[in-house]
Amino acid sequence: MTHPKLLQAMFRPEFYPHRPEHIELIQTHISYIFLAGDYVYKIKKAVDFDFLDFTTIERRRFYCYEELRLNRRLAPDIYLDVLEIGEDAVGNIVLGKGERVVDYAVLMKKLPGDRMLKTLLQHRKVDLPIMDAVARKLSHFHAHAATGGKIDEIGGVETIHRNHDENFEETRNYINITIPEHQYRFIRDYAYDFMARHHNLLLKRVQDHKIRDCHGDLHLDHICIADPATRRGTANGPGNDYSPDDIIIFDCIEFNERFRYEDVASEVAFLAMDLDYNGHAGYADTFVSAYIGHSDDREIGSLQNFYKCYYAYVRGKVISFRLGESSVTPEERAEEIKAASRYFDLAYTYAARLEKPALVLMAGLTGTGKSVRADSLAPRIGAEIIRTDILRKEMLHMAPAERHAEAFGTGIYREEVTRKTYDKAIELASQKLTEGKSIIIDASYRSRADRQRALAAAERLKADFFIIECTCPENIIRKRLDMRTFDKGEASDGRWEIYLAQKEAFERITEIPEDSHIIIDTSLTPEECTYKTLQKIKHFPVAP
Repeated sequence: MTHPKLLQAMFRPEFYPHRPEHIELIQTHISYIFLAGDYVYKIKKAVDFDFLDFTTIERRRFYCYEELRLNRRLAPDIYLDVLEIGEDAVGNIVLGKGERVVDYAVLMKKLPGDRMLKTLLQHRKVDLPIMDAVARKLSHFHAHAATGGKIDEIGGVETIHRNHDENFEETRNYINITIPEHQYRFIRDYAYDFMARHHNLLLKRVQDHKIRDCHGDLHLDHICIADPATRRGTANGPGNDYSPDDIIIFDCIEFNERFRYEDVASEVAFLAMDLDYNGHAGYADTFVSAYIGHSDDREIGSLQNFYKCYYAYVRGKVISFRLGESSVTPEERAEEIKAASRYFDLAYTYAARLEKPALVLMAGLTGTGKSVRADSLAPRIGAEIIRTDILRKEMLHMAPAERHAEAFGTGIYREEVTRKTYDKAIELASQKLTEGKSIIIDASYRSRADRQRALAAAERLKADFFIIECTCPENIIRKRLDMRTFDKGEASDGRWEIYLAQKEAFERITEIPEDSHIIIDTSLTPEECTYKTLQKIKHFPVAP
């Protein structure tokens, strides 16, 4: 156990040779961290978890030296020493050996809290180019990190499988508490499907020595950005002229090799996921692109969603574990559930992402809920939406909400305008597909010829293609259309008589390959429709 007098002694200024004016204690589940003036003293708690054992003084000494050794790789000026903490002849706890050693402390320089990357991003004090400096630092670190032998063995395909097995087993008790059952099933199906389909790639990563002795816990709280003006004596302000020397990455995992021996793509994904979670998706994309550029590791792109999904799931799991602690108040429990659920939802989004650009037609008669379902699906698959109701009026220089109660096939809905609108939609979609983005076109697509033109465009651009046919009982459709007339911001001019006319003119979808034609009953909630759509897009088994 931690010596009973240790914490009390370390709150006294005279314990420290530099006599700090202020001492603050921060606790994690495995450490006591004393902030004492310009220095930090980190003590390992005498705890035993599945993933670490600090219960003996010998183990704590070993892992203190491991922490020093490993963190000096990325923060050599910050990690200073391992210090003995002793008990003197009269029972006082002292810094130094004393009569007997009772524990050990890692001595560090204190980093400025206002220069942590997470804080800088929150206050918008850094520009996108900072991610290039982070990427260069990390790429150089990975290139020189140890690999081969035990590292390849521990970080290989079997461990990746075992990590996922543990994730899903250890979160069963949190289904419908922090993770909805449908998300649990979908993420599980995605993970095992990905590992099966990409088994050879995962093996190749090991053979190519992409498994390295990494940091293992690379998130925003573990990155500090030195102020270039302070560091180099220049006049540059925050956000300007950053170099890898300005990037301080600290607090790596020293206590479990399985968490640290991993694919460099996984480490990149961890930081990208944390950027996404904290609302900085643009920074995440810039960082990943920069890392790929500096490392020339093109395979990383195809592994990002898989590993980001894994790490988001791990964060949701770890936060869920806290719900079992007796000290958690009802208010804290509610916050923990909210945070864990956000991480699991993010993992679900990563699992839903498409592996290549896709053109998706959200088709069906007016009132069948196409637009609402498109809005629900788009953020999951990372797609942009083109709405022909809005596009048609933009092309005619009209406001989207301007109402036109014309008869079916007349006025702004006459055939020549419709033809130009659909052609323009395909033109815009093709531009986005060329840029590597997925697109949803929200339109009735009642014409077989229009659907075939869309399919031909997708095939020409080597994009995946899906048509989601929205259907619904007519009593619900009529109710929706009646309510739409009172929505002043609604772009659609659909009415019950338009629905009946479209129904007569709609050409049944028989020309699209069966695995690309998805029929959805939109009387279900948007989330249920999205889940069923994603299952079919991914070809996962459909749960009852």
